[in-house]
Amino acid sequence: MKLKWSLLLALGLLLSVFLVACGGGDDSSEGTTDETEETTEGESTEGESTEAEGEKVLNLINGDTIPSMDPSMATDEYGLQFLGATMEGLYRLDENSEPVEGIATEHSVSEDGLTWTFTLREDAVWSNGDPVTANDFVYAWQRAVNPDTGSEYGPYMMGGVIKNATAVNTGEVEVEELGVTAEDDYTLVVELENPTPYFESLTTFGTFLPLNQKFVEEQGDSFATSTDTLLSNGPFTLNNWESTSSSWELVKNEDYWDAETVQLDKMTYEVVKDPQTAVDLYESGEVDRAGVSSDLVDQYATHEDYVVTPETSVFYLKMNQTRNDALANTNIRAAISRAFDKQSLVDVILNNGSIVANGLVPADFTPIPESGEDFREVSGDLVTYDVEAALEFWEKGLEELGTDSVEIELLGGDAETSKVMNEYIANQLQTNLPGLTVSLKQVPFEQRLDLDTAMDYDLQVAGWGPDYLDPNTFLNLWLTDGGNNKMGFSNSEYDELVNATSTDLATDNVARYENFLEAEKLLFEEAAIAPIYQSAMAQLVSPKVQGVFVNPFGATYEYKWATAGSAE
Repeated sequence: MKLKWSLLLALGLLLSVFLVACGGGDDSSEGTTDETEETTEGESTEGESTEAEGEKVLNLINGDTIPSMDPSMATDEYGLQFLGATMEGLYRLDENSEPVEGIATEHSVSEDGLTWTFTLREDAVWSNGDPVTANDFVYAWQRAVNPDTGSEYGPYMMGGVIKNATAVNTGEVEVEELGVTAEDDYTLVVELENPTPYFESLTTFGTFLPLNQKFVEEQGDSFATSTDTLLSNGPFTLNNWESTSSSWELVKNEDYWDAETVQLDKMTYEVVKDPQTAVDLYESGEVDRAGVSSDLVDQYATHEDYVVTPETSVFYLKMNQTRNDALANTNIRAAISRAFDKQSLVDVILNNGSIVANGLVPADFTPIPESGEDFREVSGDLVTYDVEAALEFWEKGLEELGTDSVEIELLGGDAETSKVMNEYIANQLQTNLPGLTVSLKQVPFEQRLDLDTAMDYDLQVAGWGPDYLDPNTFLNLWLTDGGNNKMGFSNSEYDELVNATSTDLATDNVARYENFLEAEKLLFEEAAIAPIYQSAMAQLVSPKVQGVFVNPFGATYEYKWATAGSAE
């Protein structure tokens, strides 16, 4: 997620192809879908309004259902977005993407950088009236790395950061050995494995949210599956929601410690996947923001409400080296990486301000220490569209495999823009690589997440929005057996380079970035993934939508300081 921080990325929600940040990734709330939702009894129709006089209400679109509202289990932009709106961790991001007071009012760090002590506010409560305490963080973080929970993000986000997180997750030590303790109800002490420069920003991420242990255990398997089985401690509560819901509401949480700051009374959401339907709803005044797909950009680019927002999410082809023998071959992967025209893809298919990606770490995300130069500019173009080079790699790979033909399945999302992009990539690969046959498998977002987790795919269009402001959020994805690797890539030299940035070099930022630059180069020498584009959002946004921040990582949008002004 997203991240989302730069995540920000706000995540190219027009495509239901994002695996989070983000991470994250689409404007999850602006995604487009294939089904048109019919107006049901009691809902507003054109020219009508259901909000009470004087209420500040935003009517918004979401690209799909919410896969999970369990902080330990959420891995996608949709879940992280609504967790960010309804819950609060130690800190949250402000207008400048800087951590500001959340449940924590301040913290101190030991001289060696390994012990962080957080002072918690005493006026924060859950929506059932229980106080939010340090024990809620201890329980939630232990639950996230407990192997019995089955969390993906717990081990990924906390492993190598929180003391003993990996050892707990692998069953080597008891969960109580995790480096997080409640000194008293309002003092939280966190022990780190190594000094972590970005730890404060990490605490804003969804995986680090607190949980009310008594409530979670009372709900059992039903926890976080409906409004009735959720608790909030953030600016809003999630109302009229079940795990299969195609509509729901965020309503101001009057029990939130900073409720006076929250100006919005309510946000309504409808799942809409079809781009034209989304724009039609915007034009009729039924929604206040809509993503604009590539085929509609030319029509709306001069519209007074048209807005393009650059993001730091990067999309790429994941190449599973475990299910298809051809993709276990480096030359075959290198050929695929160079065999499709990315510029035409962003100019024609996306047409929304997205730019070609020729590496992994996005542009305008993080500067190199001391020089201040952008990481992407220094690292340069590591893999570009080059049919001639692709053919050379392809012929070498076929010879090594002892065959003249290869069949590959391409997994992608089922939103309209996603379908067009999948078809384009498949056509380009088949045209430029003789003997290659690409079949398409296009499925809903949640199913694609499941197939990724099970590594049940060959090629997959995926994306990542940062989880914190550091190249590590992208480069640690591909560590051997990493929780988000899910494609069988393994390179010991790569592992050493990336791991050293969090261990031996943790306090030497110049050396850390030298390792990051070398690791990214190695990633593409091994043709682990095929970068496609860095996303942007093209949207129609009503003037009434005011004070909404787009985060660089984590949840795409921050609504705590938002309001609904006059659209006139």
